[in-house]
Amino acid sequence: MNKLLKTIGERARQMPAHEAYRFCWRKDGEWLSTSREEFLTQTETAARALCRLGLCEKDTIAICSPNTPQILITEFGAFRNRVAVIPLYSSSSQSQFDFIVANGEAKILFVGDKHQYPLAYNYWKQHPGVQHIVIFKYDGIRLNDDDTVSMTWDDFVRLGIEASDDIAREVKARTARGLPEDTATLIYTSGTTGEPKGVCITHSNYDAAMEMHERMLTQINDEDISMAFLPMSHILEKAWCFFCLWKGVPIAVNYDPRVIQDTIKEVEPNLMCCVPRFWEKVYAGVKEKISSMSMMRRMMVSRALKVGKRRNLDYKRLGAKPPRMLEMEYQFWDKRIFSKLKKAIGIPNPNFFPTAGAPLSDRICEFMRSVGIDVIIGYGLSETTATVSCFRRHGYEIGTVGLPLPGVEVRISDEGEILVKGPTVTPGYYKNPEANTQAFTEDGFFHTGDAGYLTADGAIVLTERVKDLFKTSNGKYIAPQMLESRLAENKFIDEAAVIGDQRKYVTALIVPNLSQLRAWADARHISTENTEELLRDPKVYDHIMKEINGVQKDLAEFEKIKKIYLLPNHFSIMHGEVTNTMKVRRPVVAKRYAREIESMYS
Repeated sequence: MNKLLKTIGERARQMPAHEAYRFCWRKDGEWLSTSREEFLTQTETAARALCRLGLCEKDTIAICSPNTPQILITEFGAFRNRVAVIPLYSSSSQSQFDFIVANGEAKILFVGDKHQYPLAYNYWKQHPGVQHIVIFKYDGIRLNDDDTVSMTWDDFVRLGIEASDDIAREVKARTARGLPEDTATLIYTSGTTGEPKGVCITHSNYDAAMEMHERMLTQINDEDISMAFLPMSHILEKAWCFFCLWKGVPIAVNYDPRVIQDTIKEVEPNLMCCVPRFWEKVYAGVKEKISSMSMMRRMMVSRALKVGKRRNLDYKRLGAKPPRMLEMEYQFWDKRIFSKLKKAIGIPNPNFFPTAGAPLSDRICEFMRSVGIDVIIGYGLSETTATVSCFRRHGYEIGTVGLPLPGVEVRISDEGEILVKGPTVTPGYYKNPEANTQAFTEDGFFHTGDAGYLTADGAIVLTERVKDLFKTSNGKYIAPQMLESRLAENKFIDEAAVIGDQRKYVTALIVPNLSQLRAWADARHISTENTEELLRDPKVYDHIMKEINGVQKDLAEFEKIKKIYLLPNHFSIMHGEVTNTMKVRRPVVAKRYAREIESMYS
């Protein structure tokens, strides 16, 4: 039996009544708790059901669903059968779904609700080799007349409950035969270029990741609760949920990301994986609130932030005890300002919040740390079982993505690329020898595709994706993600794509925050009835350009954005303009918005 399965079983037997997870289907519904013992029983039942449905060792299944406990139950049921799991984003298009499921050769498809069921049904119509479709939330779904393979989750569970002793013995034998090198997860990279590739993550990858994080994240305690907010198809959330189960930390599973602002206040988690966009929105909201305060109140907040920065960054960051007067003043401001801010967000008793997936500006990181929200910046990929590096409890340096995990080797190539080697690195891509040859150096280091360097203390500083770096026609290198990260701090900007490869100067496609922009326009008696006309108004253009100049004033002249084009709609996952993790697919954006881009250089 692999260590992850063994450890979760041991914790269930040690403290059977302790909470494993809680879940609520609907907004304003009741959060129902499930114990460790119940979770263990659920996974064993799912394992028997999968075996009874005819799955063999080394088969694969696919799960396409919003976050729900059934994902974890199904995954651990699959692991007991030595079956690998392919997670798909619930927002996947039909073409994405078809490619991934076909490439991964999934035998059984699990879907969340009526939004994902058509994907599975349409795929089955073209691929009759699919044996079954299991629907987690059988709510408002009307099965097609010729659908002979679909079943509800309750039907699936009943198969496991009613399984024979022979089935139970077979599952137990499969579990015992499990090897560290067995593939646990086959996760497909969204990829900013080309077709996605199936990353094989083995049980030994997960086991190593669990042990490394346990040695490093010593501040976790039994009183914590983690919110599963990011999609469980995202490697960061998946590995983190596994780690919570490993440590015995209860998981509150958030079903609908659109209501996270409500659910986070109901649960009040101490831990939660985030992407930078979450903190960017929090920061923009706080800055707007501060700007509306009286002069006296703004001075108080400014003083509080200075004290918070000095206490948390000059002393606590280094593991040093703050001077008594500084600590007293910090507690004063914490009670009157910082605690109210944390309560308003929904995290009154924060422990820490792993954050990765894209750059978070140093300014926002420093702000969160100053007010007592320990944002842990990290760096990783699907191919490295999430974390390569992250902030330690003490000694971290803002501007870096932390120190590599213990046991992970990092070096920088002559071209400035970050190379990684260690027990958490994938053995390779699924049935893709050409990609594997390109992905690894002769001595076994993985090409991350990210540019960066190491500090004197060994921390990693990211500069840019190697493929994203571009050069202007004047020969100057530009790091677009750095610029886009800065722009995201501004309350008037929702999204940005920086342009400039082989161009005379840098420009940007900007998706404004329309609610903020309309409020600004209404105050100046500018018509907001027609969005297209609003965005073409010269006064609006000048206003957004002024905001951009404010966040890039300390950049070199050649790095600065000189012109912009305002777009009325967000970049689309369905149209391939961004990945599921919201990374800009620059070739697609350049082609789709060619006319708008050319207008900035005419």
